[in-house]
Amino acid sequence: MVLYQSRLKNFYDKEIVPSLTKKFGYHCVMQVPKLLKIVIHQGVGISVLDKKIMDFSIKEITDITGQKAISCYSKHDESGFKLRKGMPIGVKVTLRRVRMYEFLERLIIISLPRVRDFNGVKISSFDGHGNYNMGIVEQIVYPEVNIDKIKKNMGMNITFVTSTNNDIEAKELLTLFGVPFKKK
Repeated sequence: MVLYQSRLKNFYDKEIVPSLTKKFGYHCVMQVPKLLKIVIHQGVGISVLDKKIMDFSIKEITDITGQKAISCYSKHDESGFKLRKGMPIGVKVTLRRVRMYEFLERLIIISLPRVRDFNGVKISSFDGHGNYNMGIVEQIVYPEVNIDKIKKNMGMNITFVTSTNNDIEAKELLTLFGVPFKKK
């Protein structure tokens, strides 16, 4: 029985692992950094005023990722934003394994080139622990989103969580995957 394995996972096993092992001098394959998960989060603060926007946001993120999105709720009251504890304020999805690699492949090959005036993603968005955060301004860069049914243009945050605590190793890993970083 042959199980399905995405192209990026095969590429990681055959190309990236030997390249990183040679560059950083790892003694064991288990030392090589890997991508653990990708978290997609969309803040929907305007849903306080209109509840249907939350439903549309959940549907869009579900269509983009191929996995059911969940709502995030406020943890405390904030009178300045007309926000009460327990109100929905965001949508998130955590992708792992095959869906993670498929989303990363679609992001690199299809979605990022569709961003207007795209010159690459910022190098300075590493958090010091080997994780990378990036933001996308509009959800219309994804072909899964129907432009005619968009109620409001909203961006999203994408976090790449790696198994390393070193930003240099994480940057090299994402570069070998094909994430287009800005040239200095």
